[in-house]
Amino acid sequence: MTSAYTFRRYGHTEVADIRQILLDVHADAFASEMDDPFHDQERFAWFVDHWSGLPGFDCVIAYDGDEPAGYAYGAPAVHEREWWREYLSPAPSADETFNLSELMVRPKWRATGLSEQLHTELVGQRPEPLAALLVDVTHPRVQALYETWGYRKIGERQPFADSPLYAVMLRSH
Repeated sequence: MTSAYTFRRYGHTEVADIRQILLDVHADAFASEMDDPFHDQERFAWFVDHWSGLPGFDCVIAYDGDEPAGYAYGAPAVHEREWWREYLSPAPSADETFNLSELMVRPKWRATGLSEQLHTELVGQRPEPLAALLVDVTHPRVQALYETWGYRKIGERQPFADSPLYAVMLRSH
């Protein structure tokens, strides 16, 4: 695989142009888990619509030629409603947080360094001093990867009754 990707940034106003790309990459990345209702395409479409409707939605898609190889997206947390704060006492004084919702790389491009490049392109360009995300606790290698990028586990949460248990991770810039 090549490491010379083209990164394109999209905001809320361009969601109609990229929605199907996000769904297609998800279908490829989670092909083996589509029988799980939490990871099926209909449920993921709801998440895409929810996140892309948030103020400040930010998405970076990596292309290998014309083919989307992966993406990362999220949105700033609502001031004084940062969901991760309940896990720290005292909480950091910084109160602006970027919530990284999704970072997906299609199987063909995994283990190429693309996930870190996507993270850097998205989170590294954000003005918020903090970044928060959730990682399925049954994926310790993914959690360890985020730790190499400066995140630390501060707790665990299950945001939906049918969702996996997630590690709550936070990073300061």
